[in-house]
Amino acid sequence: MFKVVSTSPTFGKYSQDPITFLQSEGCEVVILSSEISHNEVALGRALKDVDALIVGVEKITSQVLEHVPKLKVIAKHGAGLDNIDLQAAKEKNIAITYAPGANRHAVADLVFGLMLSLAREIPNSSAQVQKGEWPRVIGVEMFGKTLGVIGTGKIGKEVIRRAQGFQMKILAYDLYPDQELSKSGSVTYVPLDELIQQSDFITTHTDLNENSKSMIGRPQLEAMKTTAFLVNTARGGIIDEEALYIALKKGEIAGAALDVFSVEPFIQSPLLELPNFICTPHMAGYTYEALQEVGMITARNVLNTLKGKQPEFSYQ
Repeated sequence: MFKVVSTSPTFGKYSQDPITFLQSEGCEVVILSSEISHNEVALGRALKDVDALIVGVEKITSQVLEHVPKLKVIAKHGAGLDNIDLQAAKEKNIAITYAPGANRHAVADLVFGLMLSLAREIPNSSAQVQKGEWPRVIGVEMFGKTLGVIGTGKIGKEVIRRAQGFQMKILAYDLYPDQELSKSGSVTYVPLDELIQQSDFITTHTDLNENSKSMIGRPQLEAMKTTAFLVNTARGGIIDEEALYIALKKGEIAGAALDVFSVEPFIQSPLLELPNFICTPHMAGYTYEALQEVGMITARNVLNTLKGKQPEFSYQ
């Protein structure tokens, strides 16, 4: 019997199917509490006799991996791997799996929800009506505008697909442009500076790494149109939050919506005081459909790796 431990707060929570699947294949499944998952020492102790670890956004450091002699696989319950010390895992011959694109529809849907909310001031308008007011709110249209998409992986492509329904002009930036997407004629790849200067709406869909950290800072925000809107559902840290506050406060851009932040929970920031700022609690990938899919991909990745088979999605 294999022992599988999960630190992800959503694995198996909204659908028991992934846990039932692992159990039916002879696995013991243990869900750790957040108190243990976010305590480096306690987590290391809890993993000493574990064969597989399923993780969400919890930090899996080299110190944690010093205490896992039996661990064969770390399975990300999601796509981003920036919370895992990949080099330390490699040195210990621990396989890394993930579930890229499983939540692509969920994230792309929220991106459009946030862009529409910014363009039409939906949250502020609703709050005013609920207070008994009846304001005249003048918004802007998304139809026919220019959308800048930073990162054209699975999620970026779904955003592009939705944008085509709005007949938007689509500019894209990616370190590794998708040639098929470019040949389709629906997207024009441009340098990042050009995308920032020309776009009416900008949305980010890239991992957090040395190239993307503070990718949008003070210089980029100053270069944006004063009528432009910025959305980030990818990773906190891609946008410099202090620089964003200055830009929004001064009216250098029209508005911004963030679902991810450099520090979470996001409860103390001057951004929260601004009327042209929308925030959501890192919820882009969380729909029942997405959680079912990512859960089952994660479970299959774990089982395949433990049985010596090729997982559906693996890192290196």
